[in-house]
Amino acid sequence: MLWEAFKLAVLSVRRNVLRSILTLLGIVIGVGAVIAMVTIGDGTTQKVTNDLSKLGTNLLTVQPGRSMFGPGGAGQENRSFDDRTIAKLRSELRGVRAIAPAANRAATVIFGALNYATTVTGTDSEFFTAQDWTFAEGRPFSDGEVRSGSAACVIGKSVNDALFAPDSAVGKRMRVGNVSCDVIGLLAPKGQGAFGNDQDNTVIMPLRAFQRRIAGNTRISTIYVSAQDGADTQLVMANIEQILREVRRVGPGQDDTFTVRDMSQIISTMTSTSTLLTGLLSAVAGVSLLVGGIGIMNIMLVSVTERTREIGIRLAIGALERQVLTQFLVEALVLALMGGVIGILLGLALAGMAVQFMAIPFVPNPSIIALAFLFSGAIGLGFGFFPARRAARLDPIDALRHE
Repeated sequence: MLWEAFKLAVLSVRRNVLRSILTLLGIVIGVGAVIAMVTIGDGTTQKVTNDLSKLGTNLLTVQPGRSMFGPGGAGQENRSFDDRTIAKLRSELRGVRAIAPAANRAATVIFGALNYATTVTGTDSEFFTAQDWTFAEGRPFSDGEVRSGSAACVIGKSVNDALFAPDSAVGKRMRVGNVSCDVIGLLAPKGQGAFGNDQDNTVIMPLRAFQRRIAGNTRISTIYVSAQDGADTQLVMANIEQILREVRRVGPGQDDTFTVRDMSQIISTMTSTSTLLTGLLSAVAGVSLLVGGIGIMNIMLVSVTERTREIGIRLAIGALERQVLTQFLVEALVLALMGGVIGILLGLALAGMAVQFMAIPFVPNPSIIALAFLFSGAIGLGFGFFPARRAARLDPIDALRHE
């Protein structure tokens, strides 16, 4: 019986192709918009997560805070960190794989007649571990180069391409501002960061060389702490805060003169924000599904009116009410599912074009696709029930007299 109802439904759709297409538009637009929004949103979330993960695994960043005036905070100096702070962290902090002090400054690097604006970072060899940098060529700083403040440097791919392409910079000498520097390493590319910055546009020098010859001071503006795999970053963060409060002589009840940020929290916040926005946009797009359902109800009511005499004949020769009900429900279901399939294909096609333009991953969500398909069917059944019931309850005598 269901198969016969399905064949009759397909025949009815083919008999009124244009009307059926117009009826499907609401479902197609609704499903297509939801699929496109969710796919683009998932791709954006994955890109943000990947970009932030490139900054380092289980990474914590520590920076000096700002002065707080008021109870408990007056007179606190938000001074930069020093070597004593780094030594204290390295001796007492547990559950970490790297602790790297860093300071940076914008500078121009020069090789021959070429120059390039970049950011110079002064740090030590643990910086590469903390930030998950790998080397395409060359090596990191040796302990002797870090202690002596040798004029050695490691550069990113963007700097290499701007000054040395198609050759490699390793083994060559360039100028960083007014300082000559031997290039000892080339970093593997990371690409664009989550905040739109070019992570490969960087020059990294031993901290002492940077302080003496570039910055002209001994300030350490940032400390990067990479927790071990499986370590509780919240516990590590709490231990950092405790050590820094002791070193910086922050008394009980006083505000911290530093800030500790957990990269995993930033990833979680940005991911949840992206997911929320995607959900809101999808909910707005989902309103089109209701409009499509109303369109199906309208066209089914028209169909019942047009086929009143046909329904009367079927009832008169012995068709049961439930059979007529099933026939019209199946017709509504077929219309809705056709709209759902076309909408899914349209949504995936739009998302595919959008991700190419936005340079984000194409991440179709099978569960959302299945849900959209089932929901479009539910819309068809829900909005098709009233016209189907109306058809099933027609009086055969009145229906046969209908012109």
